[in-house]
Amino acid sequence: MTKVQCFTFNPFQENTYVVYDETKECVIFDPGNINVKEDKILSAFIEKEQLNVVQLINTHCHLDHVFGNQYVVEKYKVEFSMHKGEVPVLNSFIPTCQLYGIPIKVPSPNPTKFIEHQDVISFGNTQMLALLTPGHSPASLSFYCEASGFIISGDVLFRESIGRTDLPGGNFDTLVNSINTHLFTLPNQTIVYSGHGPTTTIGYEKENNPFLT
Repeated sequence: MTKVQCFTFNPFQENTYVVYDETKECVIFDPGNINVKEDKILSAFIEKEQLNVVQLINTHCHLDHVFGNQYVVEKYKVEFSMHKGEVPVLNSFIPTCQLYGIPIKVPSPNPTKFIEHQDVISFGNTQMLALLTPGHSPASLSFYCEASGFIISGDVLFRESIGRTDLPGGNFDTLVNSINTHLFTLPNQTIVYSGHGPTTTIGYEKENNPFLT
């Protein structure tokens, strides 16, 4: 059985996810840990559960989702994966931090592997299907685990909301199409682990999301 552990980090209240199963292999999605305290919270859980980190994945590369990239890559010596369409966003990390007055001077590592639409991410006994869901960012990816009935959606879909589309590379129509095409075709009971805020389900959002009903 695949499990999902959420940590809410940094001033943007971003959700970082550790996904793991009975083999103890795990993938870290969107590490938002921004300081030593948050680094320790993340690593303490991994040590407590005796997990083996095998990959770092960014759903997209807005600053609040990549603060911890350097820490994770250095500490766990893992492959770092994302969609190639997010490279310009990742490259703007330091200037964007400066824009927000965040004193970070070390850039994120470069990705070691690119993920494409419908690639399968495999670790331990877990398989997750990558879905290209742009609109909030140029090439955001969502990751669906059919066997355990959940999706890591990044900032695509929230409880009763959707990702903002006024940032560079964002587009409202593109985002709504991504949700309707790739998320709302999933079973209603699918749990949505969003980049911010509480979990929701596909069925709940179909009935209650004011941006989509």
